[in-house]
Amino acid sequence: MADEDGAPVGLTMGFQAGGLIGLYLGFSLATISVLTDAENIQRTISLMCLPPFIFSLLLGPFLARRRKPVILTKEPLIEAREKLSKYNEGQGKWRTLSHISSDGMNLRIDMHNLTNVEGVVDGALEIAETTTVKFIVGRGNHKSSSPELRNRVLKRVEDKVGVLRRSRKAKSIEVNPIASHEYNAYQNKLNRMLLILLPIVSFLAWLEMRN
Repeated sequence: MADEDGAPVGLTMGFQAGGLIGLYLGFSLATISVLTDAENIQRTISLMCLPPFIFSLLLGPFLARRRKPVILTKEPLIEAREKLSKYNEGQGKWRTLSHISSDGMNLRIDMHNLTNVEGVVDGALEIAETTTVKFIVGRGNHKSSSPELRNRVLKRVEDKVGVLRRSRKAKSIEVNPIASHEYNAYQNKLNRMLLILLPIVSFLAWLEMRN
């Protein structure tokens, strides 16, 4: 798939990313502060708290301009309801409008009252390549309304998805997306920048604090 740009990630994510960079730096500086003068608690606390705030304000507006890959700008709830609408079973039974919801980040698919369990799982797993999907299946014990449902969904997921992308919760089975090429490239770039800057800043801070 060709790399395409979508909407900007926004100020909220920009501030969060800047704060995370500041947190890395603050932790390093606080460690040096403890090693050079363990009794200077006020300095250590300041070095832990101030960098995330400062870097969030300084870098947030610039990081907010980064654009999401087009694949990440699609509305997963709309896509899921359209894709799985062929499995609607009518009012009072399984329907996409009543059984598929979203918390803004993840999809929740209630698998109760559904006949074609495997079909819905297969369709949802295609969406799970870009969005976290949670299959609501209950605990799967004899007290559940559909005690066999959990095992049916789990078996299908295990057949289709690698172990690193799936997890089992008390009442759900969760499938995480494949990390996109754009995300991996951005993460690697950020890691390289941190590996270069943190040792330099830490060394300079150590020289200053030991005096």
